[in-house]
Amino acid sequence: QVRLEESGGGSVQTGGSLRLSCAHFGGAFRTYDMAWFRQVQGKELEFVSHIPYNGDSTYYSDSVKGRFTISRDDARSTIYLQMDSLKPEDSAVYYCAARLWSIRPITENYKFWGQGTQVTVSS
Repeated sequence: QVRLEESGGGSVQTGGSLRLSCAHFGGAFRTYDMAWFRQVQGKELEFVSHIPYNGDSTYYSDSVKGRFTISRDDARSTIYLQMDSLKPEDSAVYYCAARLWSIRPITENYKFWGQGTQVTVSS
């Protein structure tokens, strides 16, 4: 059974940076597509970023493109989300998600989820 553990959330001011980490346990990490989602309480889950099993590309929502960077370290079975130029609207609980590599759309079919980490950006 795959288990995901996020870390790195916290509180920053507008324009600041944070780096989220997500450690992957219990499976062959190199066979998993990975992604970040976020959710504001009372609102729908929002796709943030995706990196496929082979790390040969990255994808971002329009709201974070140019400010966030997703990466993966296969040796550590970990993905990262570097978040720069943070805005108050980036405040949310951020979730790491995993799926076996797939040709399905990058926002779908994630089977495994972390517990979430809170990011708060103050103005």
